[in-house]
Amino acid sequence: MRSVRALAATAALSLLAFSTIALAGGPKQGGILRMYHRDSPGNASIHEGATYSLNVPFMPVFNNLVIYKQDVAQNSMDTIVPELAESWAWVNDNKTLTFKLRPGVKWHDGKPFTSADVKCTFDMLMGKSQQKFRQNPRKTWYDQVNDISTDGDLEVSFNLKRPQPSLLALLASGYTPVYPCHVSPGDMRTHPIGTGPFKFVEFKANESIKLTRNPDYWREGRPYLDGIELTIIPNRSTAILAFVAGKFDMTFPTEVSIPLLKDVKSQAPNAVCVVEPNNVATNIIVNSSSPPFDNIDIRRAMALALDRKAFISIMFEGQGDVGGTMLPQPNGLWGMPKEMLETIPGYGPDVNANREEAKKLMQKAGYGPDKHLAVKISTRNIPVYRDPAVILIDQLKSIYIDGELDVVETANWFPKIARKDYMLGLNLTGNAVDDPDQSFYENYSCGSERNYTNYCNKEIEKLFDVQSQETDIAKRKKLVWDIDKKLQEDVARPIIFHARTGSCWQPYVKGVTVMSNSSYNGYRYEDVWMDK
Repeated sequence: MRSVRALAATAALSLLAFSTIALAGGPKQGGILRMYHRDSPGNASIHEGATYSLNVPFMPVFNNLVIYKQDVAQNSMDTIVPELAESWAWVNDNKTLTFKLRPGVKWHDGKPFTSADVKCTFDMLMGKSQQKFRQNPRKTWYDQVNDISTDGDLEVSFNLKRPQPSLLALLASGYTPVYPCHVSPGDMRTHPIGTGPFKFVEFKANESIKLTRNPDYWREGRPYLDGIELTIIPNRSTAILAFVAGKFDMTFPTEVSIPLLKDVKSQAPNAVCVVEPNNVATNIIVNSSSPPFDNIDIRRAMALALDRKAFISIMFEGQGDVGGTMLPQPNGLWGMPKEMLETIPGYGPDVNANREEAKKLMQKAGYGPDKHLAVKISTRNIPVYRDPAVILIDQLKSIYIDGELDVVETANWFPKIARKDYMLGLNLTGNAVDDPDQSFYENYSCGSERNYTNYCNKEIEKLFDVQSQETDIAKRKKLVWDIDKKLQEDVARPIIFHARTGSCWQPYVKGVTVMSNSSYNGYRYEDVWMDK
């Protein structure tokens, strides 16, 4: 059974980790990990957020039922290990997922953790409780869950409408912490209570976030650090200069651009830096329910105008990937083959020919050299959004579209696009889990809060369900590729590129792993320590 394998794997890995530590003399206890933060999160509630600006500072406060192993770079079903659950098992023809819970776990305020907390959390996520989240961007993750049942304090079951193998992967995401029943959603936004390795101390908007070591953590000997402190510095260059000067132990993860990475290596040659994909796709969101973008010809013209390689060259000196919704291989598990990708309109290598076709579509819609389409292009007010938005404005000029940049602060960005209060936007869509169920249902299903473009294709949505139930990986991949291709052809949310970005830390910081196919799941930080 999977539950037995999970426990055996965990025991073996723990023994290996202990042996390695013993040989090396062991990690050192103590120290505050100092990191800069790229911007100020809107609140502290992970379940109500849609950015890893929330996960990075607040994931250490919580635990999940299960989690992706924190020292393995590529997330997969084989790297999922127990956390608040001790084991799990699929029963009832794979329509029930049952967890045996860890005894003796306490919330940071001293109250005991029980199965009731799991039920409360997921009832809220499914919209079935009296208490409601103000925003609930991942509600669609649980559309196949009928209900959550408990058996005593230490057993909980997810009862499904149909088999959904990916549910375990969704539960392992950094976006899936268990919340306490006795704390309101409003209080979790301002003073989160978890069971995790670190306890919340304070969050001063636009200034800092502070966490302290949880002395009663259920995992004996963890965390090693005494605390984590993040200083909010929106200006990238200023933040990097502070890191180089030794004021910070670590950069904000996956936020160091390739040009700035060169500065780090030249000025702080001993710094440890890695460049990885982060499964965040830079894309265009289009309010397809309002003129003029309710016209499919204009949307297709816009997609044809994109020079994707130019974006990657300008922003990342060539270190990026062209792909569809799913992260390209080999880092991504589900990306379609290159030869298939290039059959999609706009993905072929002849940019000039694509743009000539785009001009014809624009003229068909009533625009041309003497009549340009003027639009506001909204984006979030941080560099990874603003920079590609400027390039997009320049490229759209070639097909008679004149864009004006409209920057929006982080706290307002996701609410703004969720209520469709925009015409055209440059967005970054992170796949929190490298699994089609997360990407397809969350971003493209008709009723999803994160379907920012109002794209709705019921026939495609039926295919979402078909691939979701398929247990043969090879067959499922072919289904996923066909769906992804159709989404790009429908201009549902034109994907421009998948970035590769840098993370750096000082040489005395140990135990950091940057995940290669998700920028949302690797921030528990209970194994991080400092050799100084």
